[in-house]
Amino acid sequence: MAIVVVGDKLSREDIKHAREEYPEYIKITADIEQEIVAIGGEYHADAEQILAEKYGSLNANVWGGGYTITQDRFEVNALLNIKPGKNESADILDPQVRNWFLETVRAKLGEIKSLI
Repeated sequence: MAIVVVGDKLSREDIKHAREEYPEYIKITADIEQEIVAIGGEYHADAEQILAEKYGSLNANVWGGGYTITQDRFEVNALLNIKPGKNESADILDPQVRNWFLETVRAKLGEIKSLI
């Protein structure tokens, strides 16, 4: 279970590790408040735990999705996104939260296609 917290620059090595569980899909977990992105792993919850322990991320600020390699597409669907009373779906329903998630992810992973 390789989970990589992306630093200032995404690398081929980061992507290689992130693809260990799912070769055609990269799980993405992001703290939209602190703009921290983790990729890889079997479950988004594993990455959320790392973000909470190492960076003090709060569940309310951590959202999940992924990147489908064959379609070059970011997604906003993860069981982690189910937050009773706030988001009752695996999809990020609030347009503002969804946009924050995608902006944070694209800022960190914008070069992903060229590195695969």
